Amino acid sequence: MANRHSSALTTILAEFEIQKNPANALGMARFGISGANTYGISMPIVRGIAKLHRNDHALALELWETGIHEARILASLVDDPRAVTKKQMKAWAQDFDSWDIVDGCCNNLFVRTPFAHEMALKWSINKREYIRRAGFVLMAVCAVHDKGAPNEVFAGYCVQIIDGSTDERNFVKKAVNWALRQIGKRNETL
Repeated sequence: MANRHSSALTTILAEFEIQKNPANALGMARFGISGANTYGISMPIVRGIAKLHRNDHALALELWETGIHEARILASLVDDPRAVTKKQMKAWAQDFDSWDIVDGCCNNLFVRTPFAHEMALKWSINKREYIRRAGFVLMAVCAVHDKGAPNEVFAGYCVQIIDGSTDERNFVKKAVNWALRQIGKRNETL
């Protein structure tokens, strides 16, 4: 089984080499995305690769460990949310180094775990910029995707949102705004 994943990883990394676009990687810096370990591969290509490897937890872990920007986004697209643990979420959060990886992990994967609300609260008080952003992004995407959650869950986020609104870091500020708007869109009460 490990050979299958290693083979898949080797194939994906070979495809990354074919698809890499250094000009795109340089351009990504204008949007606040680090050029370190970035191939400049467009998201439609990454999503196309993801379609071939859905719900492959072991491959997702291997992809994440490469440290390659696009591989980490791909990991969030191929992982099986049923296999994700809090330990994995915490470990991946420690590696967050770009807003798009944060948003991808929260939107594609973490929101579909049973730990989404818990981690949103914990991460929203973290001092590290990208982890704190992840807390507010999770609040926003939970507001959109967790249709069954009661109003009280989202009203409970208000303390963190108020506290986060004074954070001057752009990536945190934008996520706080996003969370507030998405929660408010749920219903008239919120």
